[in-house]
Amino acid sequence: MDTPSLRRGWTTGACATAGTRAAAMALLTGQFPDPCTIRLPGGQEAAFALAETRLLPNAAMAAVVKDAGDDPDVTHGALIRATVSRGDTGSGILFRAGPGVGQVTLPGLPIPPGEPAINPVPRRMMTEALEAVSTEAGVGCDWVVDIGVDDGERLAEKTLNPRLGIRGGLSILGTTGIVIPFSCSAWIDSIHRGVDVARALNLSHVAAATGRTSEEAVQALYGLPEQALIDMGDFAGGTLKYLKRHPVPRVTIAGGPAKMTKLAQGRLDLHSKRGAVDATELAAIARGIGADAALTEAIANANTTLHAFELATNLPLAAAIAARAHAVAQDVLGDAPIALDIVIFDRTGQVMARHGQLS
Repeated sequence: MDTPSLRRGWTTGACATAGTRAAAMALLTGQFPDPCTIRLPGGQEAAFALAETRLLPNAAMAAVVKDAGDDPDVTHGALIRATVSRGDTGSGILFRAGPGVGQVTLPGLPIPPGEPAINPVPRRMMTEALEAVSTEAGVGCDWVVDIGVDDGERLAEKTLNPRLGIRGGLSILGTTGIVIPFSCSAWIDSIHRGVDVARALNLSHVAAATGRTSEEAVQALYGLPEQALIDMGDFAGGTLKYLKRHPVPRVTIAGGPAKMTKLAQGRLDLHSKRGAVDATELAAIARGIGADAALTEAIANANTTLHAFELATNLPLAAAIAARAHAVAQDVLGDAPIALDIVIFDRTGQVMARHGQLS
């Protein structure tokens, strides 16, 4: 969540726009504006210092260091390079992927296969900046724009780009130009794109997992391709609501006992900051499936949810939780044409319980 103590930053799209505008102005005037001011999608103006500039006979390059503020963004500190040259008269604006920017290879994303991974809003920002520069200079808006990111191919390995079929580097992203620290929106957007790619590939089964262990385990359990895996994290509600509107024939929700117990107790945001497992309710569930008074009390006072499950090793507690989690998730999906199952894994990736349409 954004708080007053956390510093906001800039998206890769905003940085690329500043570099593009500065390079275009330098190509026409011989001078780089530094800092370079751009207009963000919301109408605000922002100024960017130029980290590197280069003026060539037929092109100009300007680079901006990506500052993500206090957000733990993998691209924080990356150098975003924009190299521009004049295009043929009447050709308009051509965007190209420079070194470190990926190429889209799979359908289902906002940009079609074969195009550089520069998202629609950054493209619009750069287009508007180039239109303004062209109008001021009295020239046609015909440009070739190469956007690159130093070390972008290595950085992209830490993102979902390979899974989404974006090869060779990072994406140029951003819908507002501003990075809000610890914002949920970027993660939820990646969930949406993962579902979109799976649907575009006509995959009949996707699995949304809360973490790496459960993701690897559910992939092995069902033999799923990488594009069928959705990195849900704590956003069970956001995932299920998007799937309701964009259904896939079969959906598996996978996670460990603590996260799945939260889902079973009706929580759709599974983050620890949004609330802990209700130990009293968990104990009541255990009592309902045969726990005696002593075990019920022990579960109610367990140190952790995992400890509670360890105490209940002789009871089908995981199965009861899986059934309740299934009911909660099914309620969100409503009458969407989706066969749903829940799988709970332990810390080693072994199945603790499954519930739902398992065929």
